[in-house]
Amino acid sequence: MKKEKFFTTNMICAESRAEYYATLQKVQEGTLVRVKRGVFAKPDDLANVMVDIEKIIPGGILCMYSAWSYYGLTTQVPQQYDVAIKRGRKVTLPQYPSFSVHNLTDSVLDTGVTCAIISGYEVKIFDIEKSVCDAVKFRNKIGLDVCTEIVKNYLKRKDRNISKLMNYAKTLRVSKILEMYITMRT
Repeated sequence: MKKEKFFTTNMICAESRAEYYATLQKVQEGTLVRVKRGVFAKPDDLANVMVDIEKIIPGGILCMYSAWSYYGLTTQVPQQYDVAIKRGRKVTLPQYPSFSVHNLTDSVLDTGVTCAIISGYEVKIFDIEKSVCDAVKFRNKIGLDVCTEIVKNYLKRKDRNISKLMNYAKTLRVSKILEMYITMRT
């Protein structure tokens, strides 16, 4: 528990029962915050740029605005953590920080998942090509200007992989629309 920024009731009880009661006392004093049932953190750790997604939403994958911001594809500042989970799965969200949960099918959820170290946390995140495809797929929800900005910024990158992008686009059924965006930019 000493090294962890977010810790669970199971982690606390593994140390001792007295530690569990001490944790509850710290919550009452305000030196610890109960993020959600069974998850605790120090107030300073909640002010960090990233939180431990795995502890709050086990198996969650960072996506949409959170991923676009991480990759530098948009100037939009995420107002919440966008996290993808398996369709039909129920999760309990904390009141703070704010989360937006996106329910995806297995085939979409398994496409393009990678891990990144963000602010000291190992976080599952969709890779950059999958994130671009998500922008095209959800262009009507996010706005055409945001979608265009993301595709344009991706095409400017030296590390872009157009063939991987087009393979994802075929899988996610946005290849024709993505081709239109690419031909507009070239």
